Amino acid sequence: MSNVLRAALLSLFGSLALGCASPGAPAPGPPARAAAPSPPADLVITAGVVRTMDPRSPRAEAVAVRGERIAFVGSAAGAKAFVGPATRVVELPGRAIVPGLVDGHAHLYGLGVALETPSVRGARSAEEAAAVVAEAAKTRPRGEWITGRGWDQNLWPGAAFPTHAPLDAAAPEHPVALRRVDGHALWANAAAMRAAGVGRGTHDPPGGRILRGAAGEPTGVFIDGAMALVEAKIPADPPAVRERRILRAAEEALSSGLTGVHEMGVDDETVAVYRALAAAGRLPIRVYAYLAGAGRLQGLRERAPDADATGTAMFVLRGVKLFADGALGSRGAALLEPYADEPSTSGLLLMDREALARAARLVADAGFQLAVHAIGDRANRAVLDAFEALGPGRAAALRFRVEHAQIVSPDDLPRFAALGVIASMQPTHATSDMPWAPARLGAHRLKGAYAWRSLLASGARVVFGSDFPVEEPSPLLGLYAAVTRQDLSGQPPGGWMPEERLDLDEALLAFTAAPAYAAWAEGQRGRIAPGYVADLTVLGRDLSPDRSLVDTPIEMVVVGGRVARAPRDRRAP
Repeated sequence: MSNVLRAALLSLFGSLALGCASPGAPAPGPPARAAAPSPPADLVITAGVVRTMDPRSPRAEAVAVRGERIAFVGSAAGAKAFVGPATRVVELPGRAIVPGLVDGHAHLYGLGVALETPSVRGARSAEEAAAVVAEAAKTRPRGEWITGRGWDQNLWPGAAFPTHAPLDAAAPEHPVALRRVDGHALWANAAAMRAAGVGRGTHDPPGGRILRGAAGEPTGVFIDGAMALVEAKIPADPPAVRERRILRAAEEALSSGLTGVHEMGVDDETVAVYRALAAAGRLPIRVYAYLAGAGRLQGLRERAPDADATGTAMFVLRGVKLFADGALGSRGAALLEPYADEPSTSGLLLMDREALARAARLVADAGFQLAVHAIGDRANRAVLDAFEALGPGRAAALRFRVEHAQIVSPDDLPRFAALGVIASMQPTHATSDMPWAPARLGAHRLKGAYAWRSLLASGARVVFGSDFPVEEPSPLLGLYAAVTRQDLSGQPPGGWMPEERLDLDEALLAFTAAPAYAAWAEGQRGRIAPGYVADLTVLGRDLSPDRSLVDTPIEMVVVGGRVARAPRDRRAP
């Protein structure tokens, strides 16, 4: 780690980099020293390199774990003093250990749903997507809903939104509702619209848009707030189904090297299942959760955010997730100027400025952390205005967040740091969107688009995630996108808007120490240092800022000292 980066970590991340604990949490001990090695450690891992993300001791060779916490970080020789008769010793020459990778914006339950429902991701036409639905309909009772996700009209000839006709032909006796890949548009067939009572006379709801044909009839595509017209008729998942989906998604996340996720928007029924799994010791990955939607705000004062003073809880509910606008791909992102490729619209504000200001104050008064989805520059400005209206320092004290912060006016970029607002961003969104984002925005609005480097340089805290299942769960894909700004084929040469690339340690910090800060756990997690919780990701080789990141194997995952994914090991003699 260079002296420049070490200084940057100390200055940009403040208390995070200095190791100051969150309120009520004990401060960690010195990174290169440990108490006398008695009793022995439960687990000792040696590797080619340990990337600690600690600016005072950035590299090591071995880690010793006792119980849920790290007891020692240092040389392989020094770790031998922590080996006893019952110590599990894992020797991994040539491998790399990093702090447990955390997805700072994900939908774990949504991934579980996606794993169990038809996926039309990657379909190259509406007809190809409809063929997937037709196959699913063969095994479903007549009248049962078919739901799925993943279509993207930008991949289709002409890039036009579909109509209900292909789905009608594929499943005439089943209501069908397929979410777009970004989750901000719904494609429904005629049976689903009949079940929802949607027709020519149905008005666009606030914050939503029903796409219509020449005669005013719904085409079958519903944008943002209009999706609820159809989705309200889909039967709710019972608890047993929710549990199965959570556990399946958690295993998928662990296999990708994740030790934790920030679960961005769940209902109370899903929260109850998470709590039951955590209480029974059956939740294998840490989940830091946010309640979904403005509909839960009124009862917020009667609730209390979860506390986790030790940083060891497997499930914590401390935040609320709201939406300021839609997505760029469906032209629902709220822009300051009209879309370059559809000048008749500037997108949708799902909450106006007054509603955002009221919601921010209500959440702040209840003591919760607020995370607001904002993609377009108009939405980002409205959210920052609402946070600023709370008064000096209040948004920073509660660690309020802007989710995505994809298109930000250059005038607003410095406001993140000035207000102490976390920018929660997803590197693979940039590489997924780059083929068509310039057409949506026009060249003049790209200056503040996906601007990770600009935000970091301004002093803002940046947290990285994937937004899975919108993108793939692997954090290695995010690291690759962050350091190259290229797709998997290496395009474009040199990267898209390469001035916004990060170096490898900066990108890794955004998947480790930064999400720990966002979850009030910077004194407990996000680094490899004595006294910290033993959440570790072991990679099959050291990391390089190139295409090899994508193919790096996940060798081992440790959550709270428990090996969740294990390589070969031996017992000490």
